[in-house]
Amino acid sequence: MLTGMIDMLDCAFTNMKYSWGASIMDRIKIPKATAKRLPLYYRYLIILNEEGKDKVSSTELSEAVQVDSASIRRDFSYFGALGKRGYGYDVKNLLSFFKKILNQDTLTNVALVGVGNLGRALLNYNFKRSNNIRISCAFDINKEITGRILSGVPVYDMKDLKQQLSDQQISIAILTVPSTAAQKTTDEMVDAGVKGIMNFTPIRLSAPASVRVQNVDLATELQTLIYFLDSEKQKNDEL
Repeated sequence: MLTGMIDMLDCAFTNMKYSWGASIMDRIKIPKATAKRLPLYYRYLIILNEEGKDKVSSTELSEAVQVDSASIRRDFSYFGALGKRGYGYDVKNLLSFFKKILNQDTLTNVALVGVGNLGRALLNYNFKRSNNIRISCAFDINKEITGRILSGVPVYDMKDLKQQLSDQQISIAILTVPSTAAQKTTDEMVDAGVKGIMNFTPIRLSAPASVRVQNVDLATELQTLIYFLDSEKQKNDEL
């Protein structure tokens, strides 16, 4: 469960960095579905590069990331000629290209707002598989943990939220507070200059158009998984 959530979070954060920060979005109209798939391609290209592979075909990419090859070719076509017919794609060139457009050369400091059970799990993980994203500060109302260092991250009192976010120039935050505090906390983060929010609360937040909110609903993800598993079981029972 946690591993799946972490994989989803990794891709979501990479996608958020791309959607909010990459200037290429100002020049090319990229469909949202394409933008969401780019981190999947990038992660598999890293694996291929580490294995010493020189080239990859759209068919191989398709099997690895579970996206049909026609969609992959269409996704890549938005960025011009990235490969050659009959040859495929050069792994190093493709990796370098996606690294640039996904802003993988810059370190992004992220705030964790809410250090409950989920927040602590995220603190312990702290994007260890990524070298360009890290949780650099956390916030909570629990006096037992504020003013302390947890998993190498300072935990501040919620009353210091706006000041610290502004002082540290944090532009992206993970929101894991109780539902009753979600909107108020969001308003404070926006006032402090936050431009991207990864929302783990069940509340659909109200935010300015200039602020990107990405909702991560674990209950819905699980229900979807259960549905597909039940559907597969019914098909097998009918055979």
